[in-house]
Amino acid sequence: MSLLAVDMGSSSCKAVAFSEEGRVLAQKSCSYLPEPQRSGWAEMGPDKFWEAFQSVTRAVATETIPPVEVLAISSHGETFIPVDSRQQPVGPAILNIDNRAVAEANWLADTLGRRHIFEITGLAVHSMYPIPKILWMREHQRDVFSSASFFLALPAYLISRLGMPSYVDYSLASRFLAFDVRQRCWSAEIMSACQLNPEQFSIPVPSGTVAGRLQSSIAADLGLRSGTLVAVGGHDQPCAALGCGVLAPGRVSASFGTYECLVAASESPAINDQALSANLNSYCHVVPDRFVTIAYFPSGIMVEWLLHLLYPEQQLASASVSELCAALEADAPEGATGLCITPHLPGTCNPDFDPYATGVILGIRPTTHRKDLYKGILEGIACEFATMADLLQRVVGPYDDVYVAGGGGRSRLGLTLRASLASRRLHLMQSPEAVCLGTAILAGVAAGKYRSFAEAVKQVVVPGETIQPTPGMATSYGRQLQQYRLLYSSLAPVRQAQAAFHSGGGNA
Repeated sequence: MSLLAVDMGSSSCKAVAFSEEGRVLAQKSCSYLPEPQRSGWAEMGPDKFWEAFQSVTRAVATETIPPVEVLAISSHGETFIPVDSRQQPVGPAILNIDNRAVAEANWLADTLGRRHIFEITGLAVHSMYPIPKILWMREHQRDVFSSASFFLALPAYLISRLGMPSYVDYSLASRFLAFDVRQRCWSAEIMSACQLNPEQFSIPVPSGTVAGRLQSSIAADLGLRSGTLVAVGGHDQPCAALGCGVLAPGRVSASFGTYECLVAASESPAINDQALSANLNSYCHVVPDRFVTIAYFPSGIMVEWLLHLLYPEQQLASASVSELCAALEADAPEGATGLCITPHLPGTCNPDFDPYATGVILGIRPTTHRKDLYKGILEGIACEFATMADLLQRVVGPYDDVYVAGGGGRSRLGLTLRASLASRRLHLMQSPEAVCLGTAILAGVAAGKYRSFAEAVKQVVVPGETIQPTPGMATSYGRQLQQYRLLYSSLAPVRQAQAAFHSGGGNA
């Protein structure tokens, strides 16, 4: 029998079937894009997610020998779907990158206090989370709000379409900005202040909870056997941490993708002054009785932007991202480019979560070439990675090793820059599909294939190559790293002007 993990990312989903030993048996991915919206909005029809889920599941199920015994679904956080009493969508999915609810987030912070909300949820108040967007919906889309009986996380919606209760695990519930991470339940205080009801949200359960078994008609549509077990997965970042072996304090993982996220585990949430000052998130792990603290930033989205700028759609469709990046990397200049490029296309994450921040390119000259821009983006990502690594260390304690997975880890130059500028060893996991591997571990635990999470990690999580910091590189990039950090702080007045412009009703 095999374990099937489906990870619903922010721009694509992937299904991977694993053996109980952690060997990849089959995999398939499918991309999707949000519908064009006004500035700051990001929506997508729920059917796009469902159709992509069906497509990758069918494709992997038909290729997999032995048959799939259990399925689990992980997902990016914050995206939610309003549904009626029959679990049918009454509006589009509002995505995590949507920034429409800045005023509502500010209202919530003023009403309950930013620190108090952080002490309950482990999150810094921000417009990315569902609760501010639901408040926005109640004011600006009253027909949708009044028609909605529930507001579901993406996996909860997919599980409901599989004919099962729309459970949400503790880690994804934590991403709503209304979940008490210590008590592991919806916060009555936050719900009351927002005039919302916990019954409007999914029942929170531990990751790896059995949701049910597939009925024959639904199973057939997915290419699976009738009675296939379905387990509740979790938030992609804690799942990736599990797939990198992060079970307890002392081990730090990083997933490299559209966003880049460093994750550390702990026995209690890191809810303290240092975490709050850096706006670090600390919430429920997918591992029982553990918590994660994360520092993250937009990363791969900047590389994708450059590729779409440089290449026509036909070439992008016919060549893989890896091939295009490898060609640019092979021609990259020696040494520092002198460019300062921030990857903040959708705004910043830690430490200030500024939705008005943008990507910035400083230092362009007449001789600047596409190869310089590509390496400059890798340098900017490495500068940001070094900053996040230091922020996390201040809260979780010192560490010298980071266990790495994800598509962004394919660039040797990018890895060397990160390791050198952050002064840490990067251990590449033998399986780059850490999110799906962690999700498969949850599936395996639910099905009784592993007696414990520790046993599962020992059996399937294997580190591969180690990238050492390159001597002298950190020194040679010292000035550029300093300039990078100075650039962001010096643009604060510009971001304030942008905020004033948007609050005054201007159009970007």
